[in-house]
Amino acid sequence: MPTRSASDRGQTAIVTAHLWRLSRRDIPWALRAVARDRRRVRALPGARFVKLLGTSHGFTPFDADLRRWLLISAWPDALQASAFEDSVTADGWYDRAVESWRAVLRPLSSRGRWAGREPFGTPTRHQAWAGPVAALTRARLSPRRAVGFWRSVPAVVAALDARPGLLASFGFGEAPLGYQGTFSVWSEQAALQDFAYRTTHKDAIARSARSRWFAEELFARFAVLDSYGTIDGCDPLNGRHL
Repeated sequence: MPTRSASDRGQTAIVTAHLWRLSRRDIPWALRAVARDRRRVRALPGARFVKLLGTSHGFTPFDADLRRWLLISAWPDALQASAFEDSVTADGWYDRAVESWRAVLRPLSSRGRWAGREPFGTPTRHQAWAGPVAALTRARLSPRRAVGFWRSVPAVVAALDARPGLLASFGFGEAPLGYQGTFSVWSEQAALQDFAYRTTHKDAIARSARSRWFAEELFARFAVLDSYGTIDGCDPLNGRHL
């Protein structure tokens, strides 16, 4: 593990999200590469927090997509974040990708922990931002309460799919069961707020607190500073199919 400087341990300024979709023949390569490439990215100067994750088309364990992989990484500044693009690890994933998307994000708010850490710093207040936003949720389910959580998922997914302002969304996981998350991109903060607090999602939040579904949870929002590439053939920020 490399020694971290004081700036590396400080506030996260930039978070990058990379999404790669591979061909079926490259799935075995991806399964082998995940553990190795997590270590490689964590060894890069300035890397504060790194997760290389499997994804899903929906938000249940049965929706797993072994062709698509997500890298979430946190950096102290934009220069160190951009250095990843010139790394051997980035070359390996981009060379095999049949589709890729990259977003440069700035934390607006973050509450909770991921693997015992506050990966995006501690911006607990919602900051003003007029442009598109991204939302990330991650939870480690309490095994004895997981059934209640999974029963709540279909109603929340139905509400999400119908929301105006939603530009893209997918699930991710660190393990087949119990370590689940979502990533979504929205046209503006108002659209995200409307989904979070004016749909069945609000009821699910209340039930999760009462029922203690999660042993650990994290909710974070980000300003989308820049975006490159496509998700399922569409540039999420302008709606164009490429």
